[in-house]
Amino acid sequence: MDKIGKVIDLPKIVDPRGNLTVAEQMKNVPFDVARVYWTYDVPAGERRGGHAHRTCQEVIIAVSGSFDVMLDNGRGGTETYHLNHPWQGLYVGTNVWRTLEDFSSGAVCLVLASELFDEQEYIYDYDEFLQIVNSK
Repeated sequence: MDKIGKVIDLPKIVDPRGNLTVAEQMKNVPFDVARVYWTYDVPAGERRGGHAHRTCQEVIIAVSGSFDVMLDNGRGGTETYHLNHPWQGLYVGTNVWRTLEDFSSGAVCLVLASELFDEQEYIYDYDEFLQIVNSK
């Protein structure tokens, strides 16, 4: 079975003054970046995500701290990724259910998205998600 997500190693420039990582659209991010957002101060035990996207692709990065990303393709395939390196991003394509949990204290989740925000583009109901992916 094909992988649902894909970890992308971003360039890590090591410098004694502090390291630098860069993400460039269509170079190491496989789409044009239309939106960038981040979550932080996630209370212990809380989850983020809990949805899928119809057309939006994302790269999810733990720029600080760590968290787990659970992916579900709706056809019996699931994967869990532990993100804790700011030079790695998790590519998540369309029609993949994602849930983020187990945030460490001080964790910051940065997301590079291929689409501008559009509420109609989100799939929030898991049963609807299953119907969509299994009708393709």
